[in-house]
Amino acid sequence: MASQVFLDGEFVSSDAASVSVFDHGLLYGDGVFEGIRAYDGNVFRLKPHMDRLYRSAKSILLEIPYTQDELTELVCETVRRNHLSSAYIRLVVTRGSGDLGLNPYNCAKARVFIIAEQLSMFPKALYEQGIRAITAATRRTRGDVLNPKIKSLNYLNNILIKMEAIHAGANEAIVLNHEGYVVEGSGENIFLVRDGVLITPPAYLGALEGITRQAVIDLAPALGLEVRQEPFTQHDVYVADEVFLTGTAAEIVPVVEVDRRAIGHGVPGPVTKRVHAAFQEIVRADGVRIEGARV
Repeated sequence: MASQVFLDGEFVSSDAASVSVFDHGLLYGDGVFEGIRAYDGNVFRLKPHMDRLYRSAKSILLEIPYTQDELTELVCETVRRNHLSSAYIRLVVTRGSGDLGLNPYNCAKARVFIIAEQLSMFPKALYEQGIRAITAATRRTRGDVLNPKIKSLNYLNNILIKMEAIHAGANEAIVLNHEGYVVEGSGENIFLVRDGVLITPPAYLGALEGITRQAVIDLAPALGLEVRQEPFTQHDVYVADEVFLTGTAAEIVPVVEVDRRAIGHGVPGPVTKRVHAAFQEIVRADGVRIEGARV
């Protein structure tokens, strides 16, 4: 059964939803997006997602043709229209249709579309067993070339990294920046656990300031955990007590092996389990309720 997609002011069947071949999002990756999750009728941390979307758009001089309140309601309505209570939501704003030239000012109006579907990034068993990762040879795009705070449609760097993991028979890849410091996964942030302390790379190294990453940072004090944002290397990953990745789609997933080296005891660790349990408690309460959603 086809789902309902919001596209440029109306809801249409996913079978009929289409964009022009002259859309600059398609031709040049010229646009911004957010991946958002709803849990049992609650859109988790929707405002921080919206804040980041509008900041990204402002940074690239892209005018979103809706107010933040209007777009918030459209996200909720997309979930309602698809009779979902839990969903992965993709909100995309492109520069719109123009011509084959680079000039973005030839695009008449930004295009907005919203998709809501059920999604699982990894099989459920891997959240209990942990995943295997490699270190990617492809480096993260330098922050002075494309600022990582802009969540743009230009994701080729991430795709090439994900392909490396797949070709190596791994579940995920860990990415280094041009200086050799660990940045993140192909599409997730990374945390180490060392002597009971959570360590995550600072955003200035090239990592996206993830919403789930920030949720973990916010949860840590109540769990009695210290969080440090500091650079670290492959060696620090190899000798960590625990490693886990965070992301809207991935949620919190333990990493038990990197480059054929067991992390800790080679099984999901106790700190990761505590953080995951605490995260699961807030996703249904912290956010925007979808009135009328099926629960």
